[in-house]
Amino acid sequence: MPSPDADPRRTPTPARANGREKGVERIAVLRANALGDLVFALPALDALRAAYPQAEITLLGRRLHAELLLSRPAPVDRVVVVPEADGVPEPTSVVRDPQQVEAFFAAQQRVGYDIALQLHGGGRTSNPFVRRLGARLTAGLRTPDALPLDRWVRYVYFQPEIARYVEVVALVGADRTITAPALAVTEQDRAEAALALDGDPDGAPLAVLHPGASDGRRRWPPTRFAAVGDALAASGLAIAITGTASERALVESVVAAMGAPARPLLELSLPALVGVLEHARLVVSNDTGPLHIATAVGTPTVGIYWGGNLVNGAPPWRADHRPLASFRVHCPVCGADCMRDSCEHDASFVADVEIQDVVRAALDLIADRALADH
Repeated sequence: MPSPDADPRRTPTPARANGREKGVERIAVLRANALGDLVFALPALDALRAAYPQAEITLLGRRLHAELLLSRPAPVDRVVVVPEADGVPEPTSVVRDPQQVEAFFAAQQRVGYDIALQLHGGGRTSNPFVRRLGARLTAGLRTPDALPLDRWVRYVYFQPEIARYVEVVALVGADRTITAPALAVTEQDRAEAALALDGDPDGAPLAVLHPGASDGRRRWPPTRFAAVGDALAASGLAIAITGTASERALVESVVAAMGAPARPLLELSLPALVGVLEHARLVVSNDTGPLHIATAVGTPTVGIYWGGNLVNGAPPWRADHRPLASFRVHCPVCGADCMRDSCEHDASFVADVEIQDVVRAALDLIADRALADH
C-alpha cells in the first residue's frame, strides 16, 4: 500500500474500468454521509454485489445506515459505524476520541480487506482514511488536491450522484449500467407505518409533505407547503407532514397554516418512515433524505431543488418524478454569489419555485399513476 504521505503530483493516470479481481473475499466501502447520500450509492452497491456475489461487503457508514440496511434485504453484509476521525464522516468533524479512532483502524486492518472503495467524496480527507484500512487494492474518487488511490476517477462536482458511484465500482469490474435506487420494504416497515397512521393505512389516499432539510437554503417556505397541502386535500388526498425532532416547529407551522386537516408525523422510526413513504400516493419534499427514500421505494415525488443540486440529486426518470428547481445564486440576505463563495446566512434559495408549478406537477403525477394502474 502506498504511503499516505506520497506526493500527490506523482500519480498514475485515472483508471478505466477494469475486469473483476480474483480471490476477493472481503470488500470495504466508505460511504458515511447522510441518509439521502446512501440512497444515491445503492445502485453502485447493487452492481458491486452482482460482480462479487460471494464476497462479504462491509459498509463503513453511520448508525442510521446500519438501522436502515440491516433490517431488510440489502447489498451489504455488515455496517460498521465510522468514528469521527480527521474529516470523516463530515469535512468539519474533528478527532473526538483518538483511542477510539486507532482501535477502529486496528480492527479494520485485521479484517484483511481485498478491496476498499471510497464513495465518500472528493478524497481530500477520505482517501487517507481508506488507505489506512490496509486493503490490497483501493479505488475511488479524487480531486486534484487529494491523495491518489490505486485506481481513481476524477471527482467533478456536476455529475449525477448515482452515475458517480457506479463509475467507481466499475474500476473493480462492476457493471456500469445506471439503474434506479431500490430499497426493499419489509413487513416491519408496513406494520410500524400502520401504527404511525393510527392503524388505518387503507383510508383516504395519502400525500406526504416534508418541509425540512439540514441546509436552510434548500427549504421551501412552510406557507408554500401549506398551500400545496390544501390543494392536494381538495383533490381528495389525506395529508401528512413528516419531520425530525429538530423540525417540530417547522412541521407545526405547516399544519397551522393549512385550512385542511393535516397529520404531523414527527420522529418516526426509520422502518415507520420507509413504510409511510411507500404507502403514500405522492411525496412532496425538499431535496433531503425522505425524498430520496421515497424514490427508492417506488413512490412518485415532486422534489424542490436548488440549482446544481438538480444535476446531482434529481432522479432522471419522469414517469414518476418531477423535480422543480430554483436557479438563484445570490444570497437573499447579503447578495453574495454562493456559487463562488459561501456566506453565513441560511435563507431559502428555493423560495421562488412557484406554488402552482408544484401543485400542477403533483396532480399530473397522481393522474398519470391512476391511468397506469387501470
